[in-house]
Amino acid sequence: MRIISGKYKGKRITAPKKLPVRPTTDMAKEALFNILNNRFHLNDSKVIDLFAGTGNISFEFASRGNVEIVAVDSDAGCIQFISKTAKELDFQITTVKSDVFKYLHRVKQKSDIIFADPPYNLGADDFNTIVKSVFEKELLAEDGLLIIEHSTQTDLSLSQYFTEKRKYGGNVFSFFENI
Repeated sequence: MRIISGKYKGKRITAPKKLPVRPTTDMAKEALFNILNNRFHLNDSKVIDLFAGTGNISFEFASRGNVEIVAVDSDAGCIQFISKTAKELDFQITTVKSDVFKYLHRVKQKSDIIFADPPYNLGADDFNTIVKSVFEKELLAEDGLLIIEHSTQTDLSLSQYFTEKRKYGGNVFSFFENI
């Protein structure tokens, strides 16, 4: 994986092969951040990265100047890798080893952007639980955005708060807002 833009533009980061992850492709990540750059001042945004995996999305936010980033994953190896890499690059990323659903139940912090990249085989009810938890607990700041990455086989367009989706190869980003 590589960082697309910002302080570490072009930097390649190699995650250990043993991590149970499927990082967002560079093409899809670049397209996502083009969308986000048009909506947010990213260096001022508070971000939560759910199912953070390798930290690919967290590192991209940090490289672009974000200083309030929380990366959540249940895998200890993923959390160790993100923490180690963030320290090496002097990124302000807070890591949380937790089941994402338990984390969403207890977190109180409002964020501008919540990004979730769950396993593609996650059940439809679990995808909807992410959406429901974020909006019922009012975890988004005013004009905030929830983005869920999923496969083309998953359709989240009937979920409450759904506003649009963008497809990049086999990746789909569904966007949710309180409008």
